[in-house]
Amino acid sequence: MTTTPHPLVTRAQRLARDLLVPHAERVDQEGVPASHITAVKRSGLLGVGAPEAYGGADAPVGVARETAEILAGACCSTWFVQTQHHTPVKLIATYDSPVREKFLRPLATGEVMAGIAFAHVRAFPRVPVRAVPERGGWRFEGTVPWFTGWGLNDVMLLAGVTDAAEVVFVLTEAREQPGLSASAPMRLAALTAARTVSLELDGLWVPDEAVVLRVPQQEFALVDLPRAANASPAVFGVGYAALDLVADTPDGQETARSLRARLDEVRREAYTLADHPVPHECVPERLAVKTRAYDLMRAATTAAVVAGGGRSMALDSRAQRLAREGMFLLVQGQTAEARRRHLGTLASGRPS
Repeated sequence: MTTTPHPLVTRAQRLARDLLVPHAERVDQEGVPASHITAVKRSGLLGVGAPEAYGGADAPVGVARETAEILAGACCSTWFVQTQHHTPVKLIATYDSPVREKFLRPLATGEVMAGIAFAHVRAFPRVPVRAVPERGGWRFEGTVPWFTGWGLNDVMLLAGVTDAAEVVFVLTEAREQPGLSASAPMRLAALTAARTVSLELDGLWVPDEAVVLRVPQQEFALVDLPRAANASPAVFGVGYAALDLVADTPDGQETARSLRARLDEVRREAYTLADHPVPHECVPERLAVKTRAYDLMRAATTAAVVAGGGRSMALDSRAQRLAREGMFLLVQGQTAEARRRHLGTLASGRPS
């Protein structure tokens, strides 16, 4: 993994070394503590891509990717909670709305942290959450299947689909309120620590001034397509963290060198495609590289488990935690097309 000479990369490395890595196994079993989120807020990392005019860093995309790799490799649960924040920041910064002037600065500076509740929009034409105009605002009805960071996020970017197939994005408080209730935290094979719940919306009303964006569903799908097809930096972060463990064992150094060289190559390809000037082009190529990144991450985490031997079965084993986190990343943000591509590659027995 290359190192970008940027202050936020240095801060991410320090946060990982001093806080996230030493407590990662405990966090995995007990949950992401509020103190971890406070540390992330204070680090400035929540404003990595936010405009400088609003207190953000407006850092190059390479810096955002590298800080994500560092956090994910150190404590994937903490990374997953804070990574939700960056999409609302980008959306609010891009579109002029009352929300931008009220919330962008506190979001950019880390005073306020946002979560996301809109992945369900990808299920269209099925509509898990419906948005209905009502008395100077919008009423939301339905179920948000997944919301991460409950009790840690301050606000959330919520979306629903209207009867006219328009997607309505609003910013609202991430707390129980009239028309909004949360399930108990989900018990998951990995990242239970990230405090993921489902949300029941039974007439949640949000005023017009909380609307961030209204966009036709087809336009949303076009913009969302490359985002879901690109390889996540977290895949590389977990892969590199696992290879560091392998390299520290007497028999693992050559294996680590070989896998690291291959992971470096796929990382370069993935980020080159992600930077393509036409975002919705090269989707098959993006999916192919994403699948190769999955394969190498899986090989790296498997190697870490093998190198650790029987100790890898202990719940306080870093290798075992990374293997479970890698399993989670295989399906995080998964679309139907990505699933078909991945399954097809596994069935063929050939690298994608």
